[in-house]
Amino acid sequence: MDKSENNNQQGLQIELPQEVAQGEYANFAIITHSSSDFILDFARILPGVPKAQVKSRVILAPEHAKRLLMALQENIMRYEQEFGRIQIPNKEPRTIAPFNMGKGDA
Repeated sequence: MDKSENNNQQGLQIELPQEVAQGEYANFAIITHSSSDFILDFARILPGVPKAQVKSRVILAPEHAKRLLMALQENIMRYEQEFGRIQIPNKEPRTIAPFNMGKGDA
């Protein structure tokens, strides 16, 4: 890394507004893409509620989507080294829905 790149990284300031700092809980994500963008929609699914509402949408360039993937992989590896393996019950393909949406148990 040359000196100018190092100075730019040290000068980056990130502001976290109070209304954003509290975050938004999501337990479901839908990822779509076009030739120029990746769209990540984060939603909350609750038992007994037939409709999931998207709480946040993030639009990324393909390069940034790949950087996000690599950063998540690195952080999951660090998490598992410190806290143990993350278990995923019922490995069903192509979804991260936390509830079995096909049943209507009361």
